[in-house]
Amino acid sequence: MAEPGGADPVGGEKAYLWRLHRIFVLYVVGVVAFLVLIAWAEQQGLSRHWIGPIFLFLTVMVYAGIGVYGRTSDPEEYYVAGRRIPPVYNGMAAAADWMSAASFISLSGALYLQGFSGKPGQAGGLAYLLGWTGGFCLVALLIAPHLRAMRLYTVPDFFHVRFGGRWPRIIAALAAVLCSFTYVVAQIYGVGLIASRLTGVQFEIGIMLGLGGVLLCSFLGGMRAITWTQVAQYVVLLLAFLIPVSWLAYKQLGNPMAPLVYGLQLGKIADLEEQLLDSPAEHQVVAAYLRRAEDYEVRLQDVEGALEREREKARERVRALRAQNADVGLIVSASRELVALPRDAASARDRWTREMRENYERARPLGGLPPHSQAFAGNPDGSPHERQEYELARRNFLALMFCLMVGTAGLPHLLTRYYTAPSVAAARSSVAWSLFFIALLYLSAPALAVLVKFEVMQNLVGSSFETLPSWMAQWARVDSSLLSVEDVNGDGLVQFGEIRLGADLIMLATPELGGLPYVVSGLVAAGGLAAALSTADGLLLTISNALVRDLYYRGAPRKASPEQRVILTKFTLLAVALAAAFVAALKPAEILPIVSASFSLAASAFVPVMVLGIFWRGTTRQGAVAGMLAGLGVAVYYMLSHIPVLRPWAGWLLADGLWFGIQPISAGVFGVPAGLVVAAVVSRITRPAPALPLVRAEM
Repeated sequence: MAEPGGADPVGGEKAYLWRLHRIFVLYVVGVVAFLVLIAWAEQQGLSRHWIGPIFLFLTVMVYAGIGVYGRTSDPEEYYVAGRRIPPVYNGMAAAADWMSAASFISLSGALYLQGFSGKPGQAGGLAYLLGWTGGFCLVALLIAPHLRAMRLYTVPDFFHVRFGGRWPRIIAALAAVLCSFTYVVAQIYGVGLIASRLTGVQFEIGIMLGLGGVLLCSFLGGMRAITWTQVAQYVVLLLAFLIPVSWLAYKQLGNPMAPLVYGLQLGKIADLEEQLLDSPAEHQVVAAYLRRAEDYEVRLQDVEGALEREREKARERVRALRAQNADVGLIVSASRELVALPRDAASARDRWTREMRENYERARPLGGLPPHSQAFAGNPDGSPHERQEYELARRNFLALMFCLMVGTAGLPHLLTRYYTAPSVAAARSSVAWSLFFIALLYLSAPALAVLVKFEVMQNLVGSSFETLPSWMAQWARVDSSLLSVEDVNGDGLVQFGEIRLGADLIMLATPELGGLPYVVSGLVAAGGLAAALSTADGLLLTISNALVRDLYYRGAPRKASPEQRVILTKFTLLAVALAAAFVAALKPAEILPIVSASFSLAASAFVPVMVLGIFWRGTTRQGAVAGMLAGLGVAVYYMLSHIPVLRPWAGWLLADGLWFGIQPISAGVFGVPAGLVVAAVVSRITRPAPALPLVRAEM
């Protein structure tokens, strides 16, 4: 969009805003009309196999079209969108940037699986809601207005301008790359998950399909194109979240205002949980999983012998089927089971250890899920073990909430969003609008988790395996860790303990679980895609800016025009996107743990030194460098210490066990104090002494 000009700046600004409002209203009307049209087409017989690809293709093309329209090589436009984005649209874009795959796809799943405040080893879904929302208060009070007043382009620019020298900027740029790359891997994983479900292609191909839309937006237009793309994406993800949760609330309670009425279902869920705890069929499921876990435990006592016995048993089954001239499908299935056995003792030990732990977890009441509305795991008035469990659960809840709050104030791609505001006052207003637009979804996330859990307990549990809907098999084919249902006790009926739902599935499968029209499923998938793409855009731009602008060109004197720097940034962005796609294709973990780790890294690396640099003039360059290295180093060390694959290589260097029972994703609870204390102490030590006044000698 061209900047308004003319002799009357006020009139030109009003005309510019009126133009933006008109385009936005037309876009919203177009989106709603498209949904009505697809819903009508579905009623007329449009196949489900077409609806998914239509949503994927059209939404990605709209985002790509905005990217093409907003293409630019002007540095001011590419890096900070000309610093003229009105607060309401800046807040909307920031909300879309914030509503990543973790918030849209996984947050309701965390609340479904962990309840409000979790279970041993998991802090609970409410910690994410409180931590992420509270973090924006820190952004508004401590960070955003001060950074906007300095007219910067990137977060490492702050460390360069405030402290001078090379090392503060270099460390800040490397930290920005580390936490942003960790974050973007989770977003691209979400892109692949949704694209593969919408089109039916393999997960890896789905990643590349969705990645095309990311690259067209961020590659061509930088922050200008990304801003308006994120505004468009926010509309899609808002509708995609509110329509199914409102529909479920109306279906169950007769009122579409889900955040106001979902509390009525909490009491019903508590009653259903009591029934499940007393159910003989559920006890059979628990006993079956316990037998499986004990079987794996026996195998682990003699891994090589057990592996050879399993191979011989599989070979014998194949031979017996062939001797009986059995159905070809049975023979092929038995042959695949033989091939799927671990290749060696080491891989067998890893797999069987994981299976043993999973089966022990599922051998707990309610399939290992905590009662939904309990305060914390354990019991403060129970046995010593229950009291310890309660204390650890509460400690991890507070630790994760702290890391998410402080990490929000340090995420480079989020802080850069407020550089695009026209003024310091507009930056503050942008944060307020961000909170408003985020609250529209965050208030509905707990409602969605409760309504989905009631739907599962009331309608899915007790149904026959022969009548299970086809969508369950389709999701299981995408990734078996997302959904599995197995008749463990052999009664032909679905028990609650036999259902395994991944956190990344709850939101995406809500329309099908609630019996909504398939067009809503397509809309939800498009919303998840919009959430992942909007965040991936900003993260990729942050990484490429850090590598090119903050490291390559400032690391050594190099002659290049601003336009040439922008071009190099674009191609670096392309390389980073491909690298992130490769890592995401390996499926390293669920979305929420990966994202939480990036918050701990950002909190530890940036926030202590940034806050000291803004509010304490005594912070020195040496203190800043030491503080960033200490905070980031402690957080990375604690996370790496709990990655099992590193134990054989560097076990003697890594921490042994949890510190104070805190989980690794909350490593920032150690990194932030370390960075703050080290920066303050080193600044005190290296602060130059005040110059002594000259004293004239007596004549």
